[in-house]
Amino acid sequence: MILGTVMGTVVSTRKCRNLVGFKLLLVEPYYGDKKNIFVAADTIGAGIGELVLVTTDDTTQYALDRSAPVDAYIVGIVDGPPQLGK
Repeated sequence: MILGTVMGTVVSTRKCRNLVGFKLLLVEPYYGDKKNIFVAADTIGAGIGELVLVTTDDTTQYALDRSAPVDAYIVGIVDGPPQLGK
């Protein structure tokens, strides 16, 4: 799972019918290489600037309620920044 910040949206007027209903968001990882921004699908209503939990790779399909060509999916919106060392 990846912790990241939503940086923007991706607009796609033409896409696979299985992607209809997903909002596509640009996510910047909270840790590691900040230049490694990726696209994640969202159905829970995350917005720009929010800290989110993203599931990736094979585990993504377990979080989806239908089959879709998605390899990164937002599964949670974090209430605040992580508290390290407490």
